[in-house]
Amino acid sequence: MMRDVGPARGFALLIVLWTLALLALLGAQVLGTARQDARRARNLLDAAQVEAAADGAIERAIYRLLDRTNRHWSPDGTTRTLWTGQVRIAVRIDDEADKINPNLASVPLLQALLLQVGADQATAATVAASIIEWRLAGGAPGQGKSILARYAAAGLAYAPSGAPFASIDELAQVIGMTPELLAQLRPHLTVFTDEDSAAMAHNDIVVAQALRAVGQLEAPANEGFAELVSIRADARGPDHTHYLARAVIRTNARPEGRRYDVLEYERLNAP
Repeated sequence: MMRDVGPARGFALLIVLWTLALLALLGAQVLGTARQDARRARNLLDAAQVEAAADGAIERAIYRLLDRTNRHWSPDGTTRTLWTGQVRIAVRIDDEADKINPNLASVPLLQALLLQVGADQATAATVAASIIEWRLAGGAPGQGKSILARYAAAGLAYAPSGAPFASIDELAQVIGMTPELLAQLRPHLTVFTDEDSAAMAHNDIVVAQALRAVGQLEAPANEGFAELVSIRADARGPDHTHYLARAVIRTNARPEGRRYDVLEYERLNAP
């Protein structure tokens, strides 16, 4: 007697087809995950390459800065282009002595600098006075409470420290300062000079104009090898990878021992 197995065969075929479809879907997911992991690993490798290229360019700039031959690089703001494989690095060395130290500058000089970077008269006067106030807060009897009240009225839950600025970033806390204004000021400020040596600034035109406005611009000093510089390395690799770093270097005049010290290193672009 013959048995009807048609429905059973159809059901089995359906199970096989669904199983194959499921396996194909799982395979696609695994392949997609593998591709994402490979792309992520490639991105990490590219990021590491541009970071290493930027650090290497800073080291090369230090070497050229210390070189006493005709291959010496001067801290004159010139942008030099280097290549490491497919990574292009723009390197610039600036003399920190060309910049203004907010811990040493007077109100008129700070106000003149603020005007040079685009602040209006009222903002320049307010921010310049606030910078001095920050580093000298509480220096006179009765000032502490009035300063605290003024910051509280501006919606700020802190008051000036009464201490020198440890970094340019700290200026962001000064009353009246905005992120845009600080971004304009940053290239012309330093906290590393021991004295107000910016009076001989000639490579930084903005600082020179501010000094001229208050009658503090001096004649150029004899050419020599800078002792305090900032090195900026802008590395750009394939697939839009980018690493921007800045280092502040103090060179040592003595021939023996360590020839330079890194005072500050910072990544300027977001990771």
